[in-house]
Formats: sequence, C-alpha cells, structure tokens
Amino acid sequence: MKIPMTKKGFEALQAELTRLRRDERPKVIQAILEAREHGDLKENAEYKAAKEHQQFIDTRMAELEYKLGEAQIVESAAGPSDTVVFGTTVVMLNLETQEEKRYTLVGQEEADLKNGTISVQSPLGRALIGHRVGDVVEVHRPAGMIEYQIQSITIEEA
Repeated sequence: MKIPMTKKGFEALQAELTRLRRDERPKVIQAILEAREHGDLKENAEYKAAKEHQQFIDTRMAELEYKLGEAQIVESAAGPSDTVVFGTTVVMLNLETQEEKRYTLVGQEEADLKNGTISVQSPLGRALIGHRVGDVVEVHRPAGMIEYQIQSITIEEA
C-alpha cells in the first residue's frame, strides 16, 4: 500500500534512517561489546539496556525502510491554490473564538501538530479537502462541532 508524503517528509525519513545506520547502531553495538566485558550477562544491566536499545533501533530502521519503500511523493506547484489539496497550507479562522490557525496538509507519517502539519486523514484534514477560500468547514470532534472559515490556501516550496 503506497504511503503518500511530501518530498520534505520523504527526505526527513531518509535522514533519520541514515543517522540510525551511520551513528546510532554502531554506538549501541560498541556499548554491547563494552557491557559484555563486565562479566556475567544474566545480571548485567548495562548489557540488557544496550540490547534493548539495539532492538529498538533495528525495529525503527525496518519501519523506516518499509515506509520509504512504499512512499509515494506527492508534489504540487508552489504558489496560491484555489482548492485545499494534499500539500497545501491553509489559514483558517475559528468562527467561535476568532482565533486564526495555520496548517499544512501532509501524509500521516509526517504529521506533527506542534510543527503545524496535519494528516489529510485526520478529521480536520478530511473536512478541509476540496474546499476553497471563504468556505465554512464544519469539523466534528468528540468535544463537539467546530466551524472554521478558510482565509487563504497556498502551496509552499519544498
């Protein structure tokens, strides 16, 4: 199953995989070798912790390799857009609080609310897709319905 993502998101996953292979895994292998030198492995907490860390790194590397292998990079031309689609940045106004929000719609693998990116598969992302500037979008969430008015739509350069 293809995993949609931006070029920037793909490159971030590649960088993480490279860092794990080049830096983290060799460090943990060295830590395992050093911990073995401390004697009895059954009661060696350093050895056990290093082996667990190695397992975590190996699992993450396998996950990243899968995601990169299944990645489908979705590219859009930079500039203004008239419709919300994958990769667009949307500025919207909460009609109740008059607070402005800015989100970029990305694939699930690269969504990070703290950095202003949301998944196109999230309730808000699904609600925004296909709408235009000026449209009022209703988002249903557990705490109740909220309405946003779309103020602007742009596609940022990668």
